[in-house]
Amino acid sequence: MDDAAFGGNPGQWPLPPAMTPEQLWLRAVAAGGQGRYNSALADLDRLHRLEAHGPLASLALSTRASFLRQLGWHDRARSLDGRALLVADGAATPAADALIGLAADALGVGRAAASARALQRAKDPVTASAWPRLPVRFAWVSAELAMVCGDGASAVGHAERAVQLATTLGSVRHTVKSRVILAAALCSLGDVDTSRREADEALRQAGASGLIPLRWAAACLLADLPGGEHSRPEVAAIRDDAAQTVTRRGGVWRSR
Repeated sequence: MDDAAFGGNPGQWPLPPAMTPEQLWLRAVAAGGQGRYNSALADLDRLHRLEAHGPLASLALSTRASFLRQLGWHDRARSLDGRALLVADGAATPAADALIGLAADALGVGRAAASARALQRAKDPVTASAWPRLPVRFAWVSAELAMVCGDGASAVGHAERAVQLATTLGSVRHTVKSRVILAAALCSLGDVDTSRREADEALRQAGASGLIPLRWAAACLLADLPGGEHSRPEVAAIRDDAAQTVTRRGGVWRSR
């Protein structure tokens, strides 16, 4: 289950049954990465009935928030990340996860200063935690904040660090998302050719690994970067098919 959630086999389906609360969480993470939101939320509901407080409950709330962000609901995600911080009981890992989530939520509603404050608060618990996933997530949001602030060079630096960390971690899902963010950062810096190559590779990896939400994100980037491995109509078809797959699997997109 851990390999499906954070390792080298993120496209595994069907997933084995969960026997413990932690396995319920891992199963939900893996299913969410594939855009299988109905399955993921059912497992998180079961987990909540077993554990409504403490570190695992906090991580589950942060996971729910991440699903909402993937679908464009940053405003709704904020309340879940806030609750996650409250129920973490001071444990470094879930507290850091919640604070990084709050930083991402703030960016999604145009509050760059609030995002920067949340990231600053996250630094100590990220350092205190032994969980190698957290520095990758911290680098993601740091890159996104730099892009919003118009600092393309810093954004690329943070995104490149995310790719390096994710590769060392051995998580295909984290590596693909890091490439998507790196492609966006490179585009913000004006390096369109390298951005296109990174986005093409992210699209290929996401498709090969069954990571439908990330396949959609990479296709959205490529729609604005013509001249890559796929034509504009092909990219649009990939993007629309990914969006429709997510909808069939229980995702509700926010209208933009």
